[in-house]
Amino acid sequence: VQLVESGGGLVQAGGSLRLSCAASGFSFTDESIGWFRQAPGKEREGVLCIRPIDGTTYYSDPVKGRFTISRDNAKNTVYLKMDSLKPEDTAVYSCSAGPYYYCSASGFRSRDEWHYWGQGTQVTVSS
Repeated sequence: VQLVESGGGLVQAGGSLRLSCAASGFSFTDESIGWFRQAPGKEREGVLCIRPIDGTTYYSDPVKGRFTISRDNAKNTVYLKMDSLKPEDTAVYSCSAGPYYYCSASGFRSRDEWHYWGQGTQVTVSS
């Protein structure tokens, strides 16, 4: 199982970035994909998730209306489009895979329950 994130970088507040999470080694549509982030000195927090088999998504309150998650099942890839970025969005963003029921329209499982993780990609938002 492999998850590879890409697309991080440095952006000014109000700007946009698109992250990618390319998955391999498992059946993409049998899993949920979650995006988590960890800022310096803080615990890793869940941001949003998607269930590739049917497109079900969940967004945490801090990113609702600004971030959009999508997937391309043919490419086994999940995308995270981040708009209206704020300095407090600065963190290492990681994607994770878990059983399909880990993501639902009402929430997703805590970080400790997810099975597989990518190496993460740094997102830095300057003020």
